[in-house]
Amino acid sequence: ESGGTALGMAGLFKAGYSEFGRLREESGMSAGALVQGAQRAMNVTQMREVDRLEQNLAFLATVASTSPYVGLFGTVWGIMSAFYSLQGATSVTIALVAGPISEALIATAMGLFAAIPAQIAYNRYADQVDRLEVRYDTFMEELSSILERSAMRRAKASAGAAG
Repeated sequence: ESGGTALGMAGLFKAGYSEFGRLREESGMSAGALVQGAQRAMNVTQMREVDRLEQNLAFLATVASTSPYVGLFGTVWGIMSAFYSLQGATSVTIALVAGPISEALIATAMGLFAAIPAQIAYNRYADQVDRLEVRYDTFMEELSSILERSAMRRAKASAGAAG
């Protein structure tokens, strides 16, 4: 998690500070316009990073939500097959149906075996992405404040030099 944060923060800083520097070189831009330009650049970088982080969440959600149904389908199919095989039997005992039904229930167990870890992984990963997004937002606000103070100092210095 911290490695992803550092890379994401570095990317946000680079995007915001680079755009701030480019815009600062242009004459006549207000401090607000400089900061807004830097914020737009950071927002684009953040959206790309969050999109990259969320890339595989849909797969985990799909596995978590469909695996129990696949298991249930296998169970129903197996039980139907077990009963179909009893069709010609003259006497039915529990021993005759227990084996095929227990085999059918393995499908349910396998579905749950896939679904439970996928759901846990999805919840954990989605939470981490949300937390990173909050950290990115906080970092962008802090950097914007620093850039705004810098732009205001520069504007005051320019006004003082001109006067």
